[in-house]
Amino acid sequence: MARKTVRIGGACAFIGDSVLGPQQLADVPGMEYLVFDYLAEMTLSSFAHARKSNPAAGYAADFVNVALRAVLPRCVQRGIRLVANAGGLNPRGCAQAIEALARELGCRVRVAFVEGDDCLGLMPQLAAEGAADFYTGAPMPHGLDSANAYLGAAPIARALDRGADIVVTGRIVDSAATLGILMHAFGWGADDLDALAAGSLAGHVLECGAQATGGIFTDWASVPGWERIGYPFVDCEADGRFVVGKPEGSGGLLTTATVGEQILYEVGDPRSYVLPDVVCDFSQVRVTQEGPDRVRVEGARGRPAPAAYKVSATYQQGFRCIASLSVFGIDAVPKARRTGEALLARVRAMLAAQGLDDFEKASVTVLGAEDGYGPHARDGRLREAVVRIAALHADAAALALLAREARAAGVSFAPGTTSGSALNLNSSAPVEPLYRLFSCLVDKHRLPPARVELDGRVEEVPVPAPAAAATSPEPAPAGEAAATPRSDRQVPLIALAHARSGDKGDTSNIAVLARRPQDLPLLRRELTPERVGRHLAHLVKGSVFRYEVPGLHALNFLLLQSLDGGGPTSLRPDPMGKGLAQMLLEMPVHAD
Repeated sequence: MARKTVRIGGACAFIGDSVLGPQQLADVPGMEYLVFDYLAEMTLSSFAHARKSNPAAGYAADFVNVALRAVLPRCVQRGIRLVANAGGLNPRGCAQAIEALARELGCRVRVAFVEGDDCLGLMPQLAAEGAADFYTGAPMPHGLDSANAYLGAAPIARALDRGADIVVTGRIVDSAATLGILMHAFGWGADDLDALAAGSLAGHVLECGAQATGGIFTDWASVPGWERIGYPFVDCEADGRFVVGKPEGSGGLLTTATVGEQILYEVGDPRSYVLPDVVCDFSQVRVTQEGPDRVRVEGARGRPAPAAYKVSATYQQGFRCIASLSVFGIDAVPKARRTGEALLARVRAMLAAQGLDDFEKASVTVLGAEDGYGPHARDGRLREAVVRIAALHADAAALALLAREARAAGVSFAPGTTSGSALNLNSSAPVEPLYRLFSCLVDKHRLPPARVELDGRVEEVPVPAPAAAATSPEPAPAGEAAATPRSDRQVPLIALAHARSGDKGDTSNIAVLARRPQDLPLLRRELTPERVGRHLAHLVKGSVFRYEVPGLHALNFLLLQSLDGGGPTSLRPDPMGKGLAQMLLEMPVHAD
């Protein structure tokens, strides 16, 4: 008889996340699986850097040394199985480290690992064929350090079918850990498209941990118990519908609004969220408050999977340095700004004298002065500020000069300036290698099948690809909304809506969810792509697209070229656009 529900906990959102998540969820009655997400867009670059000096590195040691050390005996005792993408560039090494820890702790576990995402060897051929960057259209650079395809859920399901207690993967799409569990539990196949989309949505809700339970929620002041915020779990049914919950007695908040914000987090077109197993349509997803801290989610639809994998490659090109100085007292902001500008001018003169090129890119930002708000900044009289000087250069020596000279500001420039640490006056800002991202598409048939290894036996798991990739619907026209009567009363957008922003490369999305369903027409009228683009024009250099999400009474905005290059090449204090939604929420709108 088919199972009725499966309970899965989202225990980790990124490398460095709190150990609170796995500790809480391992004690939840009825917990069956925990999923852990460690691989952000640029995480593999740090693994590639570590692997250069230590070939045995390249995986998320936090999973083994922190999370598993804290909860593995409890999970084994309670029969809780674990799935993690902690393998990074070295799933085999991660699996071996898990087995060593299990022996140390006296636990008997069967550990499977998934390989097949590494496609570095294919990249020269793709470059010769003219492969271009998925986001920018730029040609493939030389000297790639890593290249990994975003695999799907089928290898995870197969590892669980074979009896693995712990499954470790390399690069997969974040939601695949949850989907693989559900494919195993319910026997979903490649043709169960709506179920695959629903399972992917469950994984998307879990993959960012406490972001579904009140973390980074618009109405942050209403969220109790941050210090003990509850991590989410889902009770998923065989048809894909699921209920989101959190541990009893934990902090945080679980409402239709907290879950709705997370559903649209880092989503472009909600009608066409492309994953390797299925193309999801989230536009008609509905959320319902089923009880205190219980939210039901349903309505995801699926279309056939694309014919291609997305591949993310990393390469080291140049270096980065970020120096910060604190400035106190009268006129703190102008003092701080002049400090940063003078420091760059001094170092530029030194570089020219040594025959070195100017910085590739440099910026001075005064934190506290609302520099990121551009024309919307308020003129405050701050008496303490932090000046942030950031720069990129091809030569590490040029940035070492910037780092050294930054310390001199404490005696050379404005009164009330401090640099370094009271315990280490010789410290300076670090100069670090700059890793960049190249993304492209590759037909699935050009990669060998994924491989699952368990108990020394390797099994290939082929993923069938359709004849043609699923296409994305065209975005709605970006024209102004038709003129409708409106009152002269204006309120900030936050009075009518929740909002959350996320990033992919140099693109950001802002999801805007009406607080009341009846206000969606008003938001549609007021928040045209043109108005949103104008409000954020000091940050957004590309086009703005708007997508409607009727099921959530929401609008989702996609903002191209909005993150100063994105990732490590952005010199903004907010390189991932976390504050963009906050800025938009202050935009005045006409209320009916």
